[in-house]
Amino acid sequence: MAQNRTVQQRSIKISGHATSITLENSFWSALREIATKRRTTAYRLIEQINNGRTGNLSSAIREFVLAEYRADHMRQERPVRQQVGSEEEVA
Repeated sequence: MAQNRTVQQRSIKISGHATSITLENSFWSALREIATKRRTTAYRLIEQINNGRTGNLSSAIREFVLAEYRADHMRQERPVRQQVGSEEEVA
């Protein structure tokens, strides 16, 4: 029976150099979702993350995904807060 792996390692080339990235499956999925929203590929996002990182690439990818999800959450909450604020002003 195949075991469901929660961590997956992938090998890619960045700027002509082979490297491997180990991430939890949920982060690989989230990275692909973000890439789709941005109309690009996960590989291109990884290249961008790599160019701006100061530490470990896998950690930089996790931080990028977290920052994107936080930003999405804030964008979704902002209209609700504005609506609640305007209702309180009317009351």
